[in-house]
Amino acid sequence: MTSYATRLDKFVGQQLGYKKRQVQLLLAQGLVTLDNKVCHHGEQLIGQFSKVAVDLDGEIKVLRHIKPLYIMLHKPAGVVSATVDDQHTTVLDLLPPEYHSLHIAGRLDLSSTGLLLLTNDGQWSRLITQPDTKLAKYYTVTLANPITQAQVDAFAQGIYFAFEDLTTAPAQLNILTATSAQVILKQGRYHQIKRMFGHFRNPVLSIHRTQIGHIKLPPSMAAGDYRVVSDPMDF
Repeated sequence: MTSYATRLDKFVGQQLGYKKRQVQLLLAQGLVTLDNKVCHHGEQLIGQFSKVAVDLDGEIKVLRHIKPLYIMLHKPAGVVSATVDDQHTTVLDLLPPEYHSLHIAGRLDLSSTGLLLLTNDGQWSRLITQPDTKLAKYYTVTLANPITQAQVDAFAQGIYFAFEDLTTAPAQLNILTATSAQVILKQGRYHQIKRMFGHFRNPVLSIHRTQIGHIKLPPSMAAGDYRVVSDPMDF
């Protein structure tokens, strides 16, 4: 999703069907407000969540007022991280209709479970997903075979992926039990965790994401449940 940015006068004219001169008069008379403040400058850029209102003969007409929204969802296995799918239940199918305009900020594989974030804030979701942010993402992983120190060391150094001709960024592999571990990534390559363990021929049985940045999935939150994130991360 691209961020919304356009000139105030152009936006008002489009919304009201007014010509440029009519919009200029509204601005000059102090009848246009931007984020609840009178604005006389038509060249002022409005953002995705700017509130724009116009006083039309004493009646306040709100032309645009979209509030940023951030949702966390506990994704169950078998639910696809997509907005539309012909074969599987999507994450939007788990949400009420008023949230169906949201987009996903960082996907999970079909079989993976755990924390999934959805929003209408394109800039926020890009900061979560773009590699330069290096935002830590936490996963609990179960394996078919015991985890070795060699695997821990290799994760810390990075593992070479021949298909992309690249070496993964250093990752933390914290052993929890003989066949389970916490993995902390600051990178998101295709099927990265499965492929990193695949380097050691250690099949991954399950992947569960528990945290993105400072946003944690509450242990008491059941699969399929969602809630509003009241404290989205501040970059």
